[in-house]
Amino acid sequence: MNYSELGRRLRLVMITSEDLAGPNDVVNVVQRALSAGAPSIQLRAKEATARELTAMVQVLLPSVRAAGSLLFVNDRLDVALAAGADGVHLGPDDLPVRDVRSTVADDFIVGYSTDDPEEAAQAQADGADYLGSGTVYATTNKSDPGEVIGVEGLRRVVEAVSIPVVGIGGITPDRAEAVAETGASGIAVIGAVMSAADPGDAVRRLMAPFA
Repeated sequence: MNYSELGRRLRLVMITSEDLAGPNDVVNVVQRALSAGAPSIQLRAKEATARELTAMVQVLLPSVRAAGSLLFVNDRLDVALAAGADGVHLGPDDLPVRDVRSTVADDFIVGYSTDDPEEAAQAQADGADYLGSGTVYATTNKSDPGEVIGVEGLRRVVEAVSIPVVGIGGITPDRAEAVAETGASGIAVIGAVMSAADPGDAVRRLMAPFA
């Protein structure tokens, strides 16, 4: 998959959260998001065991495949490979991008999180296919959201690399256009979809500036 096509499929990365799904379970929210056109889902369940995560992937994958979307696993390369996900999203405390890239197939997608332009360029050199960058706006949906970099900080990361960059952190439908104006390929969200009264409507509004 070339970077242009990957960027199109990263217009929205919906990150799962059992806590924020509320009365709707994760599977239900994911299916509603997929029906509205969500092009990528990232399974994030920090407390789940490898066995539990694998089972979650196996439940979600048929719906993701039917929608023509992508499924990433957060942090856990072993689960992503064992369960047949499309890729893995790594952070600074996970396996190094270079090591992962050297052990997976060319079509396996490797994402990496950074808000530093120099680190972003290094991640690209090491074989990252795309970057998640933030925190763009203040958020309470992560235990350690890091420094707020704003849209200008995101723009600096975008300008440092040629691979797709996805903004993350506190992004709502009302803020999506400002993120799109940085040149980012898309956005990654948790609460904006998982907590939405109408996940499908939220997906459509979030993606509109990236159409």
